[in-house]
Amino acid sequence: MAYDRFVAICRPLHYGTLMGRRACVKMAAAAWASGFLYALLHTANTFSIPLCQGNVLEQFFCEITQLLKLSCSHSYLREVGVILVSFGLAFGCFIFIVLSCVQIFTAVLRMPFEQGRQKAFSMCLPHLAVVSLFVSTVVFAYLKPPSISSPVLDLVVAVLYAVVPPAVNPLIYSLRNKELKDALRKLVQRIQCQHQ
Repeated sequence: MAYDRFVAICRPLHYGTLMGRRACVKMAAAAWASGFLYALLHTANTFSIPLCQGNVLEQFFCEITQLLKLSCSHSYLREVGVILVSFGLAFGCFIFIVLSCVQIFTAVLRMPFEQGRQKAFSMCLPHLAVVSLFVSTVVFAYLKPPSISSPVLDLVVAVLYAVVPPAVNPLIYSLRNKELKDALRKLVQRIQCQHQ
């Protein structure tokens, strides 16, 4: 998505050639393959851990940090390996998004039209905010010291990175749609009229 926005704003005349069917298929295949390999890594790691402290997790989904707490073996190398791969993928994507947004912002700031600037900023900033929320909460979840760990804090952090970004994404991207903005504005006005 960041690359699509970068090409659309910074290289609009080359958009058709740079974002053709072949490029889209390659990007989708790369995203699916990396997601599949990442899930495979977690699944293989999960099934290779011997559990001896029961099977009750203090979480609403099967998260690797909670599974490692139930493990009998010292899985330091596994934990470090999973964390390194996770952060490599997350920060690689995050850096790519930030660099794309920086290039978009520098291109937009050279534009003479205020409306074009607002549109470009409204395209990039919400995406960057959602990705930043996801990455920062994941970093906190995996790197927080055990001394501040509690079941409630772990649950709140897990909801922040597992539920909030996917739930907010459709809202953010649909609010760019003019018809949806108009419908939302009418709904808010109706609600305000009913309360008066």
